[in-house]
Amino acid sequence: MRSTSSTIRTRRAARTAAAVTAGALALSLTACGGGSSDKKSGGDGSSAPAGATVTLPKLNGTTLEVAAVWTGAEQKNFKQVLAEFTRRTGAKVTFVPAQDPIINFLGSKIAGGQPPDVALLPQPGAIKQAVAKKWAKPLGPQAQAQLAKNYSQGWQDIGKVDGKQYGAYYKAANKSLIWYNAKVFENAGASEPKTYKELLSTAQQVYDSGVTPFSVGGADGWTLTDWFENVYLSQAGPEKYDQLAQHKIKWTDPSVKQALTTLAQIWSKKDYIAGGPDGALQTEFPASVTQTFTGGDQPKAGMVFEGDFAQVNIGETKAKVGTDAKVFPFPAVGATAPVVSGGDAAVILKDSKAAQALVTFLASSDAATIQAKLGGYLSPNKNVPGSAYPNEVQRKIAQALIASGDSFRFDMSDQAPQAFGGTPGKGEWKDLQDFLKNPSDVAGTQAKLEKDAAAAYGGGS
Repeated sequence: MRSTSSTIRTRRAARTAAAVTAGALALSLTACGGGSSDKKSGGDGSSAPAGATVTLPKLNGTTLEVAAVWTGAEQKNFKQVLAEFTRRTGAKVTFVPAQDPIINFLGSKIAGGQPPDVALLPQPGAIKQAVAKKWAKPLGPQAQAQLAKNYSQGWQDIGKVDGKQYGAYYKAANKSLIWYNAKVFENAGASEPKTYKELLSTAQQVYDSGVTPFSVGGADGWTLTDWFENVYLSQAGPEKYDQLAQHKIKWTDPSVKQALTTLAQIWSKKDYIAGGPDGALQTEFPASVTQTFTGGDQPKAGMVFEGDFAQVNIGETKAKVGTDAKVFPFPAVGATAPVVSGGDAAVILKDSKAAQALVTFLASSDAATIQAKLGGYLSPNKNVPGSAYPNEVQRKIAQALIASGDSFRFDMSDQAPQAFGGTPGKGEWKDLQDFLKNPSDVAGTQAKLEKDAAAAYGGGS
């Protein structure tokens, strides 16, 4: 499955996001789960701070290792969550920095007889691999109870393999957002669109005001797969999305033609894209964001599509999120607006009372609320209060994710074999880059996508 390519857009962005957001917002830790005082005891010697939503066992003398591909402030903030687990249980927890792809990293650890107790895995495919290799252990009743209490059925299901719960999604990404330069919209008299038709009208307003509507990071093919996935999910619906993600329908299906044709309504207008198609194909994702929020009244574009992690790159400019840089959900193409997500799931590799307790804690709203307050983090846990997020923009992003219920879908290319959905210069990435360059060739693009998908999925449809 996806290796370093998937983490280009989630991990590198998210870990910088944590640093930018935490530093810029100087958030208080006063509500990080109650600390070590004012505890209440359970009948089994367990304890929890006042106001806690989950009771954990006493684990004095126990040691745990937790592996994740997180660095910088993201790692630092997660360690504060682990520190709260230690305060409540007495277990000593060590964070093990993992390398990408984490499955390979874990393989070497397991081969050496030193697997971590718990690992945070980035894609459903990675969980399936861990189960297939007999590394992952099923979650116990306490962890499952927290999942049932705090997560929609959809988020529970993507942590399952063959009906058994192996993963608890601790962290999420909302990839259905369009960021915009507030000054550009103000000068154009534009407002936030709610439908794709309104998005086209808004783009025209921005264009008429003298600014190119869209910045597209086409040099990174994954941004184009995200464009397609949002249009396809909203237009074709969740069931078709699932079928295409599993290659149960072909890329020559009429639903794919419809989505590509819809995309072409923007991509075929060269003046709507900063630098035109050729310029977009030479623009990497970070630059696609920063050029939208630099240049004063004349930035290179008024809008840029991508996930919540775009605020990392906005933080590299003088623009302030929530004031100069604002965001709206990807507009509805069909009946409902799409929510495409990514995320990291906690998976147990060494089964024990302590490992089960840790994943139970990570599945609780207590743990997620701690990290939400620190910034640069988004939780799929529906019981994390909106007030935990440090600003209105992050609250809006989190609300959209939770409000999608079971209608959200995990990034399609992250579900595909890496040869098709995660390799620069090949497969879906390359085919959509070619389509951006020549959006009139819908049928030819479908044929190439199907040929590459069939090869990657082993020829089945």
